[in-house]
Amino acid sequence: MCTLALLGTALSVGGTLVEGQQRKQTADYQARAYEQQALAEAQNTALELSRERHKQDLLQAQARAKAGASGVGIAGSPAEVLAANARQGQADLDAMLYGSRLRQNNLDGQAALSRFSGKQAVGASIFSAGSALVGGLAKIPDPTKAPALSAMAGTVPKRSVVFGAQ
Repeated sequence: MCTLALLGTALSVGGTLVEGQQRKQTADYQARAYEQQALAEAQNTALELSRERHKQDLLQAQARAKAGASGVGIAGSPAEVLAANARQGQADLDAMLYGSRLRQNNLDGQAALSRFSGKQAVGASIFSAGSALVGGLAKIPDPTKAPALSAMAGTVPKRSVVFGAQ
């Protein structure tokens, strides 16, 4: 009986520790996935910014060409329009970059939270395993304290026989 109790306790402790490690591995995997999403976001934004800059450069070039073809000089009003367009284009680029950085920060934060959760799971499993160990060991009977003979006598059922019942 003692061996079974020890085996049960050992399995409970081992299972609790393994569960904590598995939860940590899952959290680490999720953290890597978040980090990959953040990297993909940064790469996608770099591509989008490049496309937007190219588009703005083409629009500026077209505006200069139209102004030159119409015979109007670039100085004065057309120059102000071109400068305003360039400022607006840069503001659009900055807004795209800002939004991307917010999304990346969010993903990095989720990765950190996932890793923290994994570490907490390992710590909790250690405490839970310790509790299972102490609880299991407390249930194992102490072989040095054999039950007293007088205590056993009280557990023997008493029988009575009635003779000559009328």
